[in-house]
Amino acid sequence: MGTVTALESHLESLDSNQQEMLTGGGLSKRFTKLPLWVSHPANIGAFYGLLVSIALIMPYWMTVDHWGALWIFHSSGVILACLLLGTCSRIINIITKRMPITPPRKLLYPMPFLGFTLLTINSTELLTMPSFIPWFLLLLPGPLYVHLSWAPRWRLLCHIDDGKAPLDWMDSSKEYTDTNDLVSEDNDLIEVVEEFESEE
Repeated sequence: MGTVTALESHLESLDSNQQEMLTGGGLSKRFTKLPLWVSHPANIGAFYGLLVSIALIMPYWMTVDHWGALWIFHSSGVILACLLLGTCSRIINIITKRMPITPPRKLLYPMPFLGFTLLTINSTELLTMPSFIPWFLLLLPGPLYVHLSWAPRWRLLCHIDDGKAPLDWMDSSKEYTDTNDLVSEDNDLIEVVEEFESEE
C-alpha cells in the first residue's frame, strides 16, 4: 500500500463522478484520508464497536453492580463481533466485486439512539423486552454501513493505490447517483435496464 499522499494524487486524476463513487458522503470521505491499512473494513467495524461500547458505560454504571468487569466483557464481544463482520464484508466483496451502495441513512442513523434508549429502559426494568432487540438496533448500523458502502469503496481504493483503473467502465458524462451505485459491470443486467427504460 502507498501513502495517503500517493492515493490522494490518484484520486485527483479521476473525474468528479469517479471521485464521488470512491469518496461517497462525509463519513466515507474522512475514512479515505486515512492510510489504507488503518481504514480496513475490519478496523472500521471495530471502531464502530468501540463507539457503541463507550456509549454503554453510563447505563452499565447506573444499573449494574460491579459494572466494570461486565462492561469490559460485553464491550470486548461487541468490538470483536463488529471486527469479524467487517472482515466478512471484505471477503464477500472480494468475491462479488459489488460496487458501493449508499445505505438508507434516514433508517440507520436513528437506530443506535433507539437501541441505546431501549437498552437503558430494559436495564431499569421499566419495560421488559427480549434483550436481542436493543442490541440488534445498536449493532446493525455500523456493520451494514461497512458492508454496503465502505468495504466496496476500500476495495476500489486498494486497486487505485496499486496503479489499476477499476472505474474505467463509468461514463464520466453521467452524474453519479445512488441508482448508479446499484449498477455493476454485469452486461446482462445493463441490457435489461436499458430495455426497460426504452419501453417507458
